[in-house]
Amino acid sequence: MSRERGGPARRDNNFGSLRLLFATLVVVAHAPELTDGNRAREPLTWLFGTLSFGALAVDGFFLVSGYLIVASFGRARSVGDYLWRRVRRIYPGFALASVVSLGVVAPLAGGDLVALDPLRALGRILRLQVPEVPGAFAGQPNPALNGAMWSIAYEFRCYLLVAGLGLLGCLRHRGAYLAILLVFGTLVCARPDLSGLRGLRSVVGDPGEAIRLATAFLCGGAFRLFADRIPLDRRGAALAAILLVLALPVPILAEPAFLVLGGYLTFWFALAVPANRISLATNRTDPSYGLYLYAWPVQNLMVVGFPGLSPIWSGLVTLLAATVLGIASWHLVERPALGRG
Repeated sequence: MSRERGGPARRDNNFGSLRLLFATLVVVAHAPELTDGNRAREPLTWLFGTLSFGALAVDGFFLVSGYLIVASFGRARSVGDYLWRRVRRIYPGFALASVVSLGVVAPLAGGDLVALDPLRALGRILRLQVPEVPGAFAGQPNPALNGAMWSIAYEFRCYLLVAGLGLLGCLRHRGAYLAILLVFGTLVCARPDLSGLRGLRSVVGDPGEAIRLATAFLCGGAFRLFADRIPLDRRGAALAAILLVLALPVPILAEPAFLVLGGYLTFWFALAVPANRISLATNRTDPSYGLYLYAWPVQNLMVVGFPGLSPIWSGLVTLLAATVLGIASWHLVERPALGRG
């Protein structure tokens, strides 16, 4: 979800288009689920029966973020400089979206602001946790006030993971980095019982999701570290696309196939295909983070306010409204925060 200004040392890439695409796919995935809770109608789930567009988009965000953040660490003057940049990128937009969710969306959704504990709400913002107001969206298929924000804390933990790997020298020694990635990837494929790690939830969140998203992030970082060994061309992209389509219907293969083959397609499009107008425009205005942060509450408010509205129409209106909010978030909060030294 985050964006490193200027990208990996060049601005003529298609990362901006990819971020907007992934944010759009999240809206597409949520449209039927927020309407009636029936994920089976979600397009990619209906087609392959494994990943949804939402899961694929979040994995895609983490792939792109892993690539860019590993590059960012390599350019940072110090670990402190790196972490400060990451805080400035994530927290201002997240804090504003949380305040809007609490103060504007919750009352419209039937939430009881009198029951809201301000200190607890502030603590949740500082921990990058989803905002909560008692009664908000009560009775809806997905009653979370802003359910899409759950992934932001995992992304920030991945930033800390990169800092740790950098301090240990693993970003300079590709063999060590690859070994760590293989351990994470094995855990994703093996799907072990992680119920014994519930005590770590306060630190890493849900262990299964933490491993899955860290694997996606590290995989993106590997594409950066091994860029000189991975040729990005049309033939490779065509082969990756064919193999990915064949793997997606297989439950045990879908996730790792997207991280590797979808990762190849992602970085081929980002770096080998000439930058399109949308990508170039995001160098000036990037609404993707805000779009991601505001789409859920907008979409759920539409479900409440317009019963019977089709998922297609709710998705289209949500995309328009959330993009406008994303543009406002970029110009009013995100870009000013990134511009300070």
